Amino acid sequence: MPPRRKIISPPDDQLFAAKRRKPIPFEFVLDALAPAAPSARPMFGCLAVYVREKIVLILRDKSDGTVPKSILQETNDNGVWLATTKDHHESLGRDFPNMRSIGVLGKKVTGWQVLPADAPDFEEAAMRACDLILAGDPRIGKIPGERRKASSAKKSKKNAKSRKRT
Repeated sequence: MPPRRKIISPPDDQLFAAKRRKPIPFEFVLDALAPAAPSARPMFGCLAVYVREKIVLILRDKSDGTVPKSILQETNDNGVWLATTKDHHESLGRDFPNMRSIGVLGKKVTGWQVLPADAPDFEEAAMRACDLILAGDPRIGKIPGERRKASSAKKSKKNAKSRKRT
């Protein structure tokens, strides 16, 4: 009979420990969107939510202490970010009275709007946004890269015109 091998554990068990995944912020939103088969991808330390080819939401909760202090100061932008355009702000504002522009983006008004996590109606508003997405509301959702494609098409036309002139 061969000698028994002694099992030696590594000196630092954490060296081989599996990396913990961050908890999904506001997971109830993904549950509500389940009929649309959403996909989620990490984006800027948040979770971007896609339905088909459109990005519809970003879920952000930066209050867990794992981010730099400068970002922690921006916890007022925690919540559900709606992918929309400035054209829809007024009508969405009627549906979501606590919706506002996102401060961490550095502009006064952006296409993105936030349903703040600290608002008294946060969960109700987030669920209403999910209902609008499931109903195919055109005010929520953007196809990523759409703006860049349009601007590159303009550049192509401009280059074609300048080539004609020479």
